[in-house]
Amino acid sequence: MTKRPDPNVIHPIAGYDKEIYVKPTITNPNIIVGDFTYIADSQFESHVTHLYEWNGDRLIIGRFCQIAAGVEFVMNGANHQMNALSTFPFYTLEGWNMKPPAISDLPLKGDTVIGNDVWIGQNAVILPGVHIGDGAIIGANSVVGSDVEPYSIVVGNPARAIRKRFDDELIGMMLEFKWWNKSVDEINSLIPLLTDGDLDKVKAKLARLLGK
Repeated sequence: MTKRPDPNVIHPIAGYDKEIYVKPTITNPNIIVGDFTYIADSQFESHVTHLYEWNGDRLIIGRFCQIAAGVEFVMNGANHQMNALSTFPFYTLEGWNMKPPAISDLPLKGDTVIGNDVWIGQNAVILPGVHIGDGAIIGANSVVGSDVEPYSIVVGNPARAIRKRFDDELIGMMLEFKWWNKSVDEINSLIPLLTDGDLDKVKAKLARLLGK
């Protein structure tokens, strides 16, 4: 009997513990991860730094994302007060006479949101409040401090878009099709389409599936 993909298993490769599905390992309620997203590591939450409950921010990651080794998600707790003469966080350290600053005095940037089917390359750093669109690719060692459009490729420090993966028509079709939300059986049947490099043929097939 063929084994079915199971998003609730931790180790999707038998006998190999350096790649895990992230969702079943999450313990922090402010980290939300979709089915089948994996990381090339034996654990995930240590890759999320400065996530403090009093800031109220969340890390939200979609389905089928591929996260390489060494990736770091830096959350809002890493930010220091910047509208005063010093950025030194006296209030966090013992012996200094400073009350915590008002939330309005901190440069909080909200939730960090990663879409679906996003590939994040090795040692990339995702900064607080960034939104990365579906199907994007983040190059290795990139530092991402601003939003990333769906199906675009960004590289560098600071990360900059170098090109779109597909033309606007195909990107629009993919964002409408949302293959990642389909059932396991449907996705299995779609694998020949999802892995076909003949984009003209893919576009024609997607148009039929979308009733265009």
